[in-house]
Amino acid sequence: MTAHEIDYQIFGEEMQYVEIELDPQEIVIAEAGSFMMMDNNIQMQTIFGDGSHQQSGIFDKLLSAGKRVLTGESMFMTAFINQHHGKGKVSFASPYPGKILPIDLTEFQGKFICQKSSFLCAAKGVSVGIEFSKKIGRGLFGGEGFIMQKIEGDGMAFVHSGGTLAKKELKAGEVLKVDTGCIVGFTKDVDYDIEFIGGIKNSIFGGEGLFYATLRGPGTVYVQSLPFSRLADRIIASAPKAGGNSRDEGSLLGGLGNLLDGDNRF
Repeated sequence: MTAHEIDYQIFGEEMQYVEIELDPQEIVIAEAGSFMMMDNNIQMQTIFGDGSHQQSGIFDKLLSAGKRVLTGESMFMTAFINQHHGKGKVSFASPYPGKILPIDLTEFQGKFICQKSSFLCAAKGVSVGIEFSKKIGRGLFGGEGFIMQKIEGDGMAFVHSGGTLAKKELKAGEVLKVDTGCIVGFTKDVDYDIEFIGGIKNSIFGGEGLFYATLRGPGTVYVQSLPFSRLADRIIASAPKAGGNSRDEGSLLGGLGNLLDGDNRF
């Protein structure tokens, strides 16, 4: 299916959102919970799966939706349709601080592989499926498990990342080593595997886990500086404990420092 051609504009710095302009009868699909705002002439519909196989039978639709469940997503997605004779706009927001990455699938040979839950929205006709890992080590220790998301088609898609986004162009045979949680996505020709860090001190006291990802070119790799899991861990570690105690990270005065800076929780 040929994807709808959509125009877009990304706003913001740390908390971005993407505004998509739809011509009459154009459609954009999105994950539930990413919607921000839309013009009055845009209509919202809940669809089964990603909507890329609407002419298929019920079994194909169930299979498409079932694949999404394996990646931890809902069986349903939301479609936004411009039912007016003029142009209309709809916007989708990133769920946490970071960057929105626009992906023109025609520039990546029709396929892009990304981490689970990174997909934000795409033009109607783009397929959002799963990519199984064929390597046991990668599946067990690669941070993303046996399953990653794959985005296929010939239209525009948008994924989000945490923190600052880095783009790396790898030549044939060139290897990039990355923290397993920092991978946003990569093109289909990149070979992805995991490698043991090695060394007793590194493994026990390094604080960086036991494995890192190795990505071998040729291809394009996108890396994020702040994975959501790392952000969530920091928030949980700094949250007030029972009795009103906090972590007091970086403070020499501890609880006394809270009294001096006005953070008086009793």
